[in-house]
Amino acid sequence: MDGLAFFVGVIGNIISVLVFLSPLKTFIGIVKKGSTEEFSSLPYICTLLGSCLWVYYGIIKPGAYLVATVNAFGVVVEIIYVALFLFFAPPPKTKSTAIMCGVLDVGFFGTAVLVTYLLLNGDMRINAVGFIASALNIIMYASPLSAMKRVVTTKSVEYMPFLLSFFLFLNGGVWTFYAILVDDWFLGVPNGIGFVLGIIQLALYAIYNTKPSSKSLQTEQRGYTEPLLPASDEQC
Repeated sequence: MDGLAFFVGVIGNIISVLVFLSPLKTFIGIVKKGSTEEFSSLPYICTLLGSCLWVYYGIIKPGAYLVATVNAFGVVVEIIYVALFLFFAPPPKTKSTAIMCGVLDVGFFGTAVLVTYLLLNGDMRINAVGFIASALNIIMYASPLSAMKRVVTTKSVEYMPFLLSFFLFLNGGVWTFYAILVDDWFLGVPNGIGFVLGIIQLALYAIYNTKPSSKSLQTEQRGYTEPLLPASDEQC
């Protein structure tokens, strides 16, 4: 069972790396244009916080090093994304991004580490960190839920990229299976939700994936770049 869990965890690491890199096209466009335009930094700030919490969880929990390694990669990638936002965003967005990053990624995470490290021990510390990380992942699923609502309302998958839906499904499924193998429900619950949402998104894509309307063609001609979802579904 340990060998199978390790193998599934490695596969999960590979898929999660691809998920973390999925917004790369968006940021290449930001660098080329020299502006973040209408993109929001909040998904990346929240993903950075989630990755930091999962790294901490992977460090303090025995045998959870596969969780720590992939999220350590995520921390590096998300720091780069946030730094690009700070560099290319207009002044008002730069200020708000810096404030949110300071409050969430420095203040909240630092407080969580200090409180759990100084006041809790053993399983209580592990459970507290796991609960916080899982809760954040679940909250971040508001983003794919919003995308799904938009698809049903507009009857178009224009704002729900297929690859992100597919990786939400694949990433959630692999990490849910891993969580079952290692009996870790802090990993299992949020990734199980992600797996189910991924299935629903793929089903919606199959139902509403029709030829682009004249409106969407006009959008593409204006150089529209699809915003990428964060990755609540991006995390293990």
